[in-house]
Amino acid sequence: MSDDAEGNPGKLSFPEGFIWGTATSSHQVEGDNHLNDWWAWEQAPGHIEDASTSGLAANWWQMAEQDLAIAAELGQNGHRLSLEWSRLQPARDAWDERAVERYRQILGFMRERGLEPMITLHHFTLPLWVREAGGWANEQIVPLFVEFTRRAVDALGDLCHLWCTINEPMVYIAMGCVFGVWPPGRGGLRASGPMLRHMVRAHADAYHLIHRIQSQAQVGYAKHVRLFDPADPARWADRRAAGLVDYLFNEAALRAFDDGVVPPPFGRALRRNRAEHLVDFLGLNYYSREMVAFDPRRKDEMYVHRFANPASPFSMEGWGEIYPEGLYRALKRLAAYEVPLYVTEFGIPDNTDSQRPRFIVEHVAAIHRAIQEGVPVKGAFFWSLVDNFEWAAGWSARFGLIGLDPQTQERTVRQSAGIYGRIAASNGLERGLVAEVAPDLLPTLFSGAASG
Repeated sequence: MSDDAEGNPGKLSFPEGFIWGTATSSHQVEGDNHLNDWWAWEQAPGHIEDASTSGLAANWWQMAEQDLAIAAELGQNGHRLSLEWSRLQPARDAWDERAVERYRQILGFMRERGLEPMITLHHFTLPLWVREAGGWANEQIVPLFVEFTRRAVDALGDLCHLWCTINEPMVYIAMGCVFGVWPPGRGGLRASGPMLRHMVRAHADAYHLIHRIQSQAQVGYAKHVRLFDPADPARWADRRAAGLVDYLFNEAALRAFDDGVVPPPFGRALRRNRAEHLVDFLGLNYYSREMVAFDPRRKDEMYVHRFANPASPFSMEGWGEIYPEGLYRALKRLAAYEVPLYVTEFGIPDNTDSQRPRFIVEHVAAIHRAIQEGVPVKGAFFWSLVDNFEWAAGWSARFGLIGLDPQTQERTVRQSAGIYGRIAASNGLERGLVAEVAPDLLPTLFSGAASG
């Protein structure tokens, strides 16, 4: 990588106005969201790895400002959060104005502290009344979601202009239907097509609706891009297997959310019109990659064997390879859609905060590299601001820059929070910081740098 574009050999600078933020989702931090499907799911034995429940979570319904103030003090200038549909609309014919006011308080506080909001409308949870009506498997969810979007934008649009309709549609479908380890916990492959079609329709309708209400709004969605590389690139069968998995998890959804046409096997092939995007920006959630090999013994898994690269460093057991090059590769891939990009999530489960500082440096450098090559990245949101209830992993995996004891609600600002804060405050990655955190990267990131 060359020196900074401004000629500063001591810093990798980012564009003026770049958003340095963190991300959270409502159910994982707010606490006591007892009217949604995830709360119900947690109560059943065996659903959560450590047998915990979300409970108060990070108690954001009372304490959000405390953590957001820390984010602002650390130099961050943005935050991605989600709205809890079941709080705002606890029943089909009910709309809770007290919940609206609480979200207005949080968003107003963010504005006062210089934190640009990005609001996600659907981050995995559904109100119980929507679940009972069939959830994303029932096409009636489309008008329900659009009506929820209308009311949310009407109520909060003066405080936010960055809207993310749906978070990680393929993760939701894979975990909830194909593998059945998240709600709804059923459906299998047969249900994946209708669910994706309904999500795409809901996104498209919400996209147009938001623009009718708020002409200056920017509307996108967050796609989890996981890399799938052939275990043996020289072996045709491995390349074919990796391509199949990539198509099903990444490419099909990227195409569908771009122009509204859901490709096979999820939908029916139609003539595609690339003249108009259904996104103003793309959100990239990136965490890791997998190696893929063809395996004739795995009939029930489409003859595919997926595994982490044993030659690479790992995060916590079961969470996969640490592969910052993948973030650069994913950004380069999404650049083909010719819209602004945000890294809406990147992070690592690290309960001891021993890997996170280096992880941050390496991944920020990967973003910088992509920008230097012309990729229009406008901001990055680290996952997560504070430890939260990590879905089926419960409290066993900690992603936060701020540590949390869920029993006492005591916070601890981790070393990694300071690392990320220094990057945000300087709008760049400084040579001195790299020398402290990962001195072996200096020759790669700063030309001619042999030492700190």
